[in-house]
Amino acid sequence: MLTAADVMTKDVAMIRSSATVKEAVDLMRARDWRALIVDRRHEQDAYGIITESDIVYKVISYSKDPNKIRVYEIMTKPCIVVNPELGLEYVARLFANHHLRRAPVISGKLLGIISLTDILARSSCLEQPRSFLLEQELQDEIKKARIVCAEKGINSTECAAAWDVVEEIQAEIAHQLAEKPLKTAFEDYCDEYPEFTESRFYDL
Repeated sequence: MLTAADVMTKDVAMIRSSATVKEAVDLMRARDWRALIVDRRHEQDAYGIITESDIVYKVISYSKDPNKIRVYEIMTKPCIVVNPELGLEYVARLFANHHLRRAPVISGKLLGIISLTDILARSSCLEQPRSFLLEQELQDEIKKARIVCAEKGINSTECAAAWDVVEEIQAEIAHQLAEKPLKTAFEDYCDEYPEFTESRFYDL
């Protein structure tokens, strides 16, 4: 059975919790990373994680200055970590149960990071087909997008960002199944709310 260590991405970056969000964004952009592991302050401390979603939902959507917001203000800590010897099937179940998209692989020290993409790339060994995992994630993200749009408004940046995630997953499902859906979840939403205006271009 393949393990987390077999498929994880070893090219992973660490950042201090006291760093600014702008520094985190610059680091992500430099290597096209979607998440950074937040280093421990001491050996007994827990690791944290900051993702692109944290930055979009907690900084950009509120028009906060990324030069003034620190990583520790928006990160998830402690974050769920994966043992490198954990079988890929069980990593997938862990992700499904906790609605994770990525997690650090740690055994005494940081070894890498494992994501849904890593799992899907080697999913032939799984009991569940990759489309099943994606479909489960899609339904979760659709619910999340509808909640965000109801709370923040259908023309808000965070609403558009939430539907970006939904469309990305749905496109991946279509690719895996080699077929295009008759209508996407986003198109269904637009039919319900004709006044919905796309505002998908955001930057720091």
